[in-house]
Amino acid sequence: MNLSQVQALMPLLILSLTAVMLMIQASIKRDQATAWVITAIGLVLTIWGAIYARDFSQTVTILFNVDPWGLFFSSLMALAALVTLLLSRESFADEGQRKEEYYLLLVLSLLGALVLIQSSHMVSLLLGMELMGVALYVMIAFPEKGELPVEAAIKYLVLSACASVILLYGFALLYAATGELSYAGLGVKAGQAYAQNPLLILAGTGMVISGIGFKLSLVPFHMWTPDVYQGAPTPVTGYLATVSKGAVFVALTRMYLDGQLYQYPSLISALAVIAIASMLIGNLLALRQNNIKRLLAYSSIAHLGYLLVVLIALTGKGLASDAVTYYLTAYVLTSLAAFAVIARVSGEDATQCQISAYEGLFWRDKVQAICLTVALLSLAGIPLTAGFIGKFYVITVGVQSSLWALLAAVVVGSAIAIYYYLRIIFAMSKVPEDTVEHQAYPGRVLALFLTLLVLVLGSWPESFINYATSL
Repeated sequence: MNLSQVQALMPLLILSLTAVMLMIQASIKRDQATAWVITAIGLVLTIWGAIYARDFSQTVTILFNVDPWGLFFSSLMALAALVTLLLSRESFADEGQRKEEYYLLLVLSLLGALVLIQSSHMVSLLLGMELMGVALYVMIAFPEKGELPVEAAIKYLVLSACASVILLYGFALLYAATGELSYAGLGVKAGQAYAQNPLLILAGTGMVISGIGFKLSLVPFHMWTPDVYQGAPTPVTGYLATVSKGAVFVALTRMYLDGQLYQYPSLISALAVIAIASMLIGNLLALRQNNIKRLLAYSSIAHLGYLLVVLIALTGKGLASDAVTYYLTAYVLTSLAAFAVIARVSGEDATQCQISAYEGLFWRDKVQAICLTVALLSLAGIPLTAGFIGKFYVITVGVQSSLWALLAAVVVGSAIAIYYYLRIIFAMSKVPEDTVEHQAYPGRVLALFLTLLVLVLGSWPESFINYATSL
């Protein structure tokens, strides 16, 4: 490995060094404040490293493909992890002073996410997925009090382990059929291997789709999502919704393009069925929820269904590729804005996560209520928000590719979603019955910053669209 390749891997190296520093610090003197500062510096340097590495884009061994597109999402995921770090400091304030392990787990899970984003081989894909997943198991159960976090972690551990085994076995079957594990190599040899042994290719592909579908919580692999979202600490829930799912979807997109999987009609049909089911079932089940974290869990299922529509239309560089970049960026920023408010308003009190607990929020804390309203309107795809441009991209790409059945599901799903998002907004606007003066919630700056990004991305999208096109 030469110096140029080392510079290309700068974000991964910085995160690895941060993890080592946290382990050394914990072995010398356990201090939460020091660990928090080390983690914050490491995440900021990781964002810088992702920007710096763009001048050294290249293939690094057969495992990694470092390019501007992947580096952009590396910086976006590092930003999401930094937001999680800021939210965690106050959310775990009453959990005692020994929280150094949490910061180490956060860094390791982000390292796994960045490996996923830049992977070009099944080995690095599995390595990144397991590194991220193992750290997440513990992050979900991190609070010392309460049964829900432990229950959520056990459910995620058991089901995720099953999904990883299925994914690994799928890789083995594809390797047996093609003799390749790189994305590009599988794309070249899959067609010939299918002609010789179609059953092996179909079984392997089905297992890989099932494993990745679980990580993305697509229907029918979504059964873990609401319980884990509800049980996990609120900052970790936001991390799951953004970094975990975002990194896996970027890896899936890279595999789809590098392997030229868009040339296989049977695979397209399977993805189309999963997308329609995710959009409709995710939105329909969200209608029944009174817990805001469970509601956003089902909402995330639907949003991944919308992203699958764009993935199905992908055939290389072009509008569909830009749509993936824009929609995923808008979804990550919007979700972070929503969870920034939920973490401040509800905290870790399960009763405060009920929609009824948000009644009268406009009268108690207008800033937090406005931030949450903008985030919900963006998730619903209302104009002047980032979500609207994202939905517009999805519909435009669907029309260009004549995906009429998928577009019908997008329209129906979006119409259903507007109702349950407006339920929360309506609850916040209710005039409180009591006249007791409520104390304003702290931590407005972060929520305001994220809300501003959502509005800027939706009101003046040209600059970002031009940037996404250049990636």
